[in-house]
This record gives sequence, structure tokens and C-alpha cells, in this order.
Amino acid sequence: MTEKSEPATAAKGKKARIFLAFLPLVAFAGFAAIAAKMLYEQDVNGLDVSAIPSALINTQAPKLALPPLDGSGLPALDDAAIKGKVTLVNVFASWCVPCRQEHPMLKEMSKDERLNVVGINYKDKTENALRFLGELGNPYAAIGTDPNGKAAIDWGVYGIPETYLVDRNGTIVYKKVGPIDAATYERDIIPAIEKAVAGD
Repeated sequence: MTEKSEPATAAKGKKARIFLAFLPLVAFAGFAAIAAKMLYEQDVNGLDVSAIPSALINTQAPKLALPPLDGSGLPALDDAAIKGKVTLVNVFASWCVPCRQEHPMLKEMSKDERLNVVGINYKDKTENALRFLGELGNPYAAIGTDPNGKAAIDWGVYGIPETYLVDRNGTIVYKKVGPIDAATYERDIIPAIEKAVAGD
């Protein structure tokens, strides 16, 4: 009985080793299929893969009680700074290269009288943030500092820059992950602003 069971055990062990050998290949094939689908959706259907869905869409914006950026001359970012206004909340930092890339778009958007543009300065040094705004200009009506990233967690930030559109009732109606460019502004943000303004 023992002699007969040994080959069976060896055969089972061999099958298990073969299965384990092919497991990484199967996992890779699964990831490749997901990536291929995303690329197909992006190229063929125009899907914006940076528009990551947020659980906060159509919910009340998290409470804001962030201290001001010292030396900026701007008010703190609290609930009063966005109350009753269609507001673009932009999460940025001086060390963030894409933040620098999108900054001209934020300056342009701040000229829209329907829109209140505010910033959350994320895990940044005060002097670096001031230098960043001094070099590129300031599009913000208020800036709150978030040195430990707690506010970013509350807002569900994946990675900066990130931007949220909040309507006059304090509801998050749009989220953009990554830098805002002209195409995103025209295609997504303007319609979202117009809808938020019309809905009030």
C-alpha cells in the first residue's frame, strides 16, 4: 500500500509544481488583459483613464479647517471659503512636476467669475510653496496647508495634482486626477461648471 501511494504522491507533487510554475504567467496574462482593455477604451472610445471614480462624487464635501499658507496674504481654507460658491478645490505642492504643468490652466480658470478657485497645499514646505506661487502666479482665492496629508485622506486623494468641483450646496460633482490640460478643461470641466451653476 505504501509503495503504491508513493508514486501517486509524487505525481500530485509534480502537478502542484507545474501549477505553481504557471501561476505567475496566468496572473500576468490577467493584468495584461486589463491594461489592454483600458488602452482600447482610451484610444477607441476616448475614455479618460485619469478620471478615477470617487466614492465622494454626489456627496457632501469633507469639512475644511486648514490653516493659511503663512506669507501668502491669503485667507485660510475653511468651510466659509467655499460656502455658497461653485468652487474648484485643487490639491497641489511645489515638489509636484505635474502641478507646475497644470498651473497656467488654473490661472486661466481663476478668471471665470462664476468659479471660486482654492488650493490645498499638500505636504509642502512654506518657503517652497511661496516660491512656487511667486514664480508661476497665484490662481487661488484661499489656500489651506495640509502638512501631514490628513485633509487629502478625507478628500480621497490618490496622488497630486487632484481637483474637485464643488457646487453651491457643498456637493462634490466632479473629480480630476492628474494635471488639468486644455482638452480636459473644454471637454469635462466647463460642462461640469455650467451644470453646477445652472443647477443652483
